[in-house]
Amino acid sequence: MRRLLVLATAVALCAGPLIGAQAAGAAVVEQAAVTAQINGSGSSWAQVAIVQWITDVTARNLQVAYTGTGSAQGRTDFRNSTTDFAVSDIGFQGFDRSNDTNDTNCTDPNHRATCRPYVYLPMVAGGTSFPYQIRVGGQLVQNLRLSGKTLAEIFTNKITNWDDPAITRDNNGRKLPSLQITPVVHSEGSGSTAQFTSYLDAEFPSLWRPFAGGPGMTEYFPRQGRQIAENGSDGIINFVTSASGNGAIGYDEYAYALGQSCAGCVKGWPVAQLENSAGYFTAPTQYNVAVALTKAEINMNKSSAGYLLEKLNKVYTNPDKRTYPLSSYSYMIIPTSAHDARMSTAKRQTLADFIDWSICGGQAEMGPIGYSPLPINLAQASFQQMYKLHNADHHVQISQLNIATECHNPTFWAGHPSGNYLAQIAPEPPACAKAGNGPCVAGTGVGPTGNPGKNGKPPASTSGSTSPTASPSSSSSASASTPSGGTSAGTVAIGGSTGGSGTGLPLTGSPTNLAASEGNSMGGLLAALAGFEVLLLLALPPVIARRRQQGRAGK
Repeated sequence: MRRLLVLATAVALCAGPLIGAQAAGAAVVEQAAVTAQINGSGSSWAQVAIVQWITDVTARNLQVAYTGTGSAQGRTDFRNSTTDFAVSDIGFQGFDRSNDTNDTNCTDPNHRATCRPYVYLPMVAGGTSFPYQIRVGGQLVQNLRLSGKTLAEIFTNKITNWDDPAITRDNNGRKLPSLQITPVVHSEGSGSTAQFTSYLDAEFPSLWRPFAGGPGMTEYFPRQGRQIAENGSDGIINFVTSASGNGAIGYDEYAYALGQSCAGCVKGWPVAQLENSAGYFTAPTQYNVAVALTKAEINMNKSSAGYLLEKLNKVYTNPDKRTYPLSSYSYMIIPTSAHDARMSTAKRQTLADFIDWSICGGQAEMGPIGYSPLPINLAQASFQQMYKLHNADHHVQISQLNIATECHNPTFWAGHPSGNYLAQIAPEPPACAKAGNGPCVAGTGVGPTGNPGKNGKPPASTSGSTSPTASPSSSSSASASTPSGGTSAGTVAIGGSTGGSGTGLPLTGSPTNLAASEGNSMGGLLAALAGFEVLLLLALPPVIARRRQQGRAGK
């Protein structure tokens, strides 16, 4: 009995402090990290997505402020250390011939002494769309189709009237009334302009280069003739949809035409359906953009200053008939130096928590507001870039999670870590969407809207390649809560025939760990000791009582 008591006492003395230490450690881990407000600026193309995420994290007591000043200004603000992060649709560019600006960064040997170390991380994908206003008898045309060449001729002032034979041909002989075209372009250094002019330079150099005065893309559109310049994506959509906007056409991320999270925007405004290499006219839905971006070439060289940036030439020519050609990604730029003058532990913590939400939970919201969730390979890469905030300051707490099973991203596909579920289930365009047919009745063939379901079986294969190219490509897109060209009161279609639209299929997550957390062997030991102590404490009183009764009986 004495030996049993000694053993129980020893277990209690040993296990008690350890259990207490474990509890104290758990309290430290669970304690909320200190945060502070962070400020960012940059892309208006991505602004609707950023604002949605800011709204989400405000409920989690995170303070994030963002101004959509344009990608070029966002990079300038970041370089000058006037913001804590930037969002840009392209990387740092160096010298821009169009306005004699020098967009310097840490790769410029003349500025390395004062540069601000950074990394890029993909945040969201989508389609650059072309909202327009054409009224016939006071009613808004809803199903305009444009080939890439026609679009290029409109924005280089070769086509100036909506009754032009090229536009009539794109719409299978349906002629629009005589109405002057007013192209609306961005006045600021814009990622939208960069994406659009990259397409023009790659696909229609004989039109673009004489107009622009030389080869290459630019963020500053060389406005000429009747073209009107507006500031920011909201400026573009507000002009196009205004009372004086009849005849106008602009370019914007699809979210601004949908208007779901755009203050003052008209909801469900029509955008032109753009002809792809297969000869089909498609809308910038999350599914069509997902297909297109399977051909994106991503810089996977981790030692490169442009690690994770995109090359889109193969996206423009993707032969899959579901492709939306003007599809792309947008990037966050974050500081990585441990000695960054603007950053503190509290700011890095806020930035890490904001990125965590944006790349994980926030991606499921992207489809309905006009964007598209990141595929798993780019989501993983973004998380790895985020961990550099912890590398710069080990006090920054970053949770370990299985992104495939915990993020519920609609692109993730069980058993296919390099695949994209949205690209796999993207519906076939209807026959009326093919050049020489149609045009389709407004809203026909746009495809399923919102987010697909989850927790079902993988779909059967559909046409086109959906696996990444050599440099892992990805996909996403803008989904529509109101389909592009959806009919409503006071609208009219250019003739039109009907065709079917697909439906979404379920999704399950892929069991891929970004960073596996280490097992806690001490936790297992403490649990065993605690359990043994409880058993002893429960067993000892009856044993002691029986011994005492036997002793009294013996007396």
